[in-house]
Amino acid sequence: MSSYTATPSDGSAWVTGASSGIGRDLALKLAREGYTVYATARSEDALQELARESGTLKGEIRAAPGDVTDEQAMAELAGLIDAVGNGLALAVFNAGVYLPVHGETLKVADFDKSFAVNLSGVVNGLVPAVARMKVRGRGQIAIVSSVTGYGGMPTSAAYGATKAALINMAESLKFDLDKFGVRIQVINPGFVDTPATADNAFEMPALLQPEEAARRIAEGLKSTSFEITFPRRFTYVLKALQFLPYPAYFALMNAATGWKKRPLETE
Repeated sequence: MSSYTATPSDGSAWVTGASSGIGRDLALKLAREGYTVYATARSEDALQELARESGTLKGEIRAAPGDVTDEQAMAELAGLIDAVGNGLALAVFNAGVYLPVHGETLKVADFDKSFAVNLSGVVNGLVPAVARMKVRGRGQIAIVSSVTGYGGMPTSAAYGATKAALINMAESLKFDLDKFGVRIQVINPGFVDTPATADNAFEMPALLQPEEAARRIAEGLKSTSFEITFPRRFTYVLKALQFLPYPAYFALMNAATGWKKRPLETE
């Protein structure tokens, strides 16, 4: 089991999905700890503003714009960070999109975009990052998944499917990455107040602000845990629900969300 934990003296950090929400606040938190953080998102203007905001911090944020769905661009970014950033020590693959899916108005495009950003977008960064870290014999990777990956929830047919895949991916890769000193973790937050959750059509208990979520992730990156999940009073309940028989699971989820009483969507 790899016990390596990255520090700012080991090299740079890379955070995707850094223009808003959790990614933005995590980039700032890591810069406060002294990291040189390469922040990736599609909006260069937002990243440049973020970089300026880090000017008074112990570390710094450098704008590294790019689209996570572009395999070549992500490979080039990983190489650039590793070459000019004193080595790539920590990578947090956070970029994601939430597109609500309703069974009565299914669209292939919603699934395609969700898979491209949330799943392939992680793979596009993870593969070159692991390649660089393997040569050095150390590195730390964290994949931001979600508690929606534990089990099915209303409107999460596309989003939850990608997050379940990310959990399985991280679990599976850990067996091999441990052997050559690269530590992998999976981050499963509960509900966080971001533009993505603004589309949720049901109550979101234990809702956290992005700054608090970033603080907990930063703490988790320093821990020995494989899974970083919070707030546990909520996420552990969702995890426990997976042990229930399906009739009980669906009944409880319907009761908690009030979904069975909601009218069907129209085009």
